[in-house]
Amino acid sequence: MTGRPGGRPLVPAYLATGGAARHPRLRLERLSLLRRSDRAVPDGLPPAHLALLDELAEGALTAVEAAALLRLPFSAVRVLAGELVDQDLLVARAPIPPAERFDPDLLKRVADGLRALKH
Repeated sequence: MTGRPGGRPLVPAYLATGGAARHPRLRLERLSLLRRSDRAVPDGLPPAHLALLDELAEGALTAVEAAALLRLPFSAVRVLAGELVDQDLLVARAPIPPAERFDPDLLKRVADGLRALKH
């Protein structure tokens, strides 16, 4: 998507989505994981869609990483990803929730137990 020197995209973000403003069926968050499906890419796919699929050729990326690599706003990638999910060309997975914090008291007891074993 970066065809000009200086890094500005050739196609403005609102045109990259083909005029679509949002994709309500897909709940894509910034840390949602995107990966290509095994389905063959059909002919006639718009350039922005192809660019997103190309970025995912080597593996999965978060939606915000894909947006950064494409130099598009996250909102535009959300729309593109939604359309590709509808065509079964892309798989989106909700972000992995952060792990719960360890109980500091439990960690202290484990450390005390290890020290006791040492002696």
